[in-house]
Amino acid sequence: MTDSRLTPANGRVAAERLRGQVEAARFVAGEPRRVAVPVADLDGSPGGMRDRQLLWGEAVTVYETRDGFAFVEAGRDGYVGYVTAVSLGPARAPTHRVAVPATHLYRDDDMKSPDLRHLSFGALVTVEAEGRKFWETPEGYIPKPHLRPLDRPFTDPAAVAQLHFGVPYLWGGNSVLGIDCSGLVQAALLACGIACPGDSDLQQALGAAIPEGELLRRGDLLFWKGHVAMAVDEGTLIHANAHHMAVAYEDLDKAILRIRAQGDGEVVARRRP
Repeated sequence: MTDSRLTPANGRVAAERLRGQVEAARFVAGEPRRVAVPVADLDGSPGGMRDRQLLWGEAVTVYETRDGFAFVEAGRDGYVGYVTAVSLGPARAPTHRVAVPATHLYRDDDMKSPDLRHLSFGALVTVEAEGRKFWETPEGYIPKPHLRPLDRPFTDPAAVAQLHFGVPYLWGGNSVLGIDCSGLVQAALLACGIACPGDSDLQQALGAAIPEGELLRRGDLLFWKGHVAMAVDEGTLIHANAHHMAVAYEDLDKAILRIRAQGDGEVVARRRP
């Protein structure tokens, strides 16, 4: 049985690589595009409920455009869904990522010039030239301290998660404007060059199981049904959660008791990416 979240097929159209595996009226190679808005909702159906979000500069493959929506597959993790067609632009190879909680894209290489876009941590940009204080991109200028080359990934996923402390909780969110538990883990791991799926149930396959009784290490993951948290040390978690409605720190033992008391069960997995 295929997972619809990871299967680029909707009955009318499917990815060419799925020929013989799924039924569709057409099989196509798809067209490479990129996200050209700061944050785009990735919906399970055209104009439907948000499943995840895509950030500025992220690559997608478009399999169909219909009634103002594009049926796409995200390059970062293979997640499938619908985005508004106007949120996409021509494909472009990124060189850097936004490496601070947020930045602005400016019209000129001057902090007093008009700001054109708000970009979240993890947004991808293509640097064309280096100035004294700003990087030049095709769409504008970004302060140099705010970007990090893609060939220099972070090395501490927990440090990346901690950059998001206080970000408001948002179901399906993937940006500093709002993020959920699996979005936070994915942002932390992708920034460190570690492949990571978008939802917590899929993330349970990451890395290796932590032996029973072994203390948590920084960066380890704890899973409940429908929820994931990351350890910052052996007794402290950081997670985006609806209890705090934000990315928050929580004592490990207290979090386990709270989640059990609210009816969401026990820890179902402990993984070390």
